[in-house]
Amino acid sequence: MAHLLGIDIGPQSVRLALIRASYRKIALEALREASLEDYPSLTEALQAAAGPLKVRGDSVAVDFPGDAAFVRRVDLPPTAARQIAEVLPFELESLLPFDLDECVFDSRVLPRSGPNQPVGVLAIVARTEEVKARIEVVRGALNVEPERVDVGGLPLANLASLCPELAVPGPIVLVHLDGTVTELVVLADGQPELARTISSGTAGLPASAAELSRALRQTMLGWLSMGGAPVQNVYLTGPGASLSGAIEYLSAELRAPVARLQRLNVESTEPELPDQLDRFSKAIGLASSLAGKAHSSNLRTGSLAYERGFGFLREKIPLLAGIAAVIVASFGFSTWMEYRALVQQRDMLQDALGNITTDVLGEEIRDPAAAQDRISVSGAPNDDPMPYMDGFDIMVQISKVVPPDIVHDIEELDYQKEHATIHGIVPTIPDAQQIAESLKAVPCFKNVKIVRTNQAVNENRQKYVLEFDVKCPTEDADKSKKGKEDGAAEPSTSAEEKP
Repeated sequence: MAHLLGIDIGPQSVRLALIRASYRKIALEALREASLEDYPSLTEALQAAAGPLKVRGDSVAVDFPGDAAFVRRVDLPPTAARQIAEVLPFELESLLPFDLDECVFDSRVLPRSGPNQPVGVLAIVARTEEVKARIEVVRGALNVEPERVDVGGLPLANLASLCPELAVPGPIVLVHLDGTVTELVVLADGQPELARTISSGTAGLPASAAELSRALRQTMLGWLSMGGAPVQNVYLTGPGASLSGAIEYLSAELRAPVARLQRLNVESTEPELPDQLDRFSKAIGLASSLAGKAHSSNLRTGSLAYERGFGFLREKIPLLAGIAAVIVASFGFSTWMEYRALVQQRDMLQDALGNITTDVLGEEIRDPAAAQDRISVSGAPNDDPMPYMDGFDIMVQISKVVPPDIVHDIEELDYQKEHATIHGIVPTIPDAQQIAESLKAVPCFKNVKIVRTNQAVNENRQKYVLEFDVKCPTEDADKSKKGKEDGAAEPSTSAEEKP
């Protein structure tokens, strides 16, 4: 929620509008006016008008006299559509009666009917020193620096976001009738396409009525000569909008429907404020330009660009402190809830571990580390994927137990899944039986037996097939493994020894 202050400094009075902007809602908090005739200076008039408001505006916008600014429509070639910021200053130099280096300017790109059409730009230029003087007036009176400096009647374009009648395809003309000045703005789809300040107002009526109507008529004819569509409606705002007979007279002179601007879609904290919207419409438009995307201009560019200082942060300290407290509280609550969820999950897992250890180990253990130690002590076999013996170890053991006086040849040794099969050749069958008995003495060889014998081909020798299982006791297996790691395996004897 932000408090936004619009300051309309007219030739006869100062009008202030304070609004409160929140998400998709604008509330009108106060409207104040001070006549310049009652105060010796503009500064004192500003202080008098803003004093009852106790200005705490997050942002401030002030107007700049339209007759002191240069507002022109500039047509650029279609090729300059992407280089408007670079091309526009050169075009303005040829139109201005003074040096562009002494000025600040803003611009709005106007819609066009096709890509090959010229690019229309509404340029707003004012002298830097005069804009700076307007800024200093507000700063000296209210001790607040304005964020926006708008020109002439262009702030009225911001009312399109508060009044649906102004956001139609148009064109729509807004006429702000003041004492000695009349502001005119042409809107299309809620965007300003033409603006003019007329040095004639309601102060000289009825004598000045013809002059005023003639100036308005010329402006509307100028709009048509620029290729604009016929005006659909004319809406009156300002102090002169409520004058008796103004609507009928201007309708006949301008030959277009004329009406007072309808009520704006704003809430009000004071019952009498809606009846004053006509008089303060320009100030409300200035304040609305600070609420979001503005439809008007801003002369705080270039060397006068607005920069927020530490004063703005000091104003925000209570809000920032509140937001920080909410964030910290939310973080703490979230952390506590996550901790509670983790504690519940831990308790559930410990209960499951206790049930499993009770069934398997006979006692309840809730600590995972204690359960791991208890399982390792309980004697679960070490499922080492490496075998305790391999084919080379089997050959070593066979070479140890074969008697030296027997000529023994091994044709094939097949060792798979702790089962070994030997195809050997010996002189006689008793020699094979003797070798089988010797292998039974090896601790890791189990179920040693000769399964087949037959006569060797073309030799006076016997073939045999011997099978056994390789299952080492745990201690022997560990020693065997350690011996392998230390390189303690003895070399095998010759596969064939002669007496």
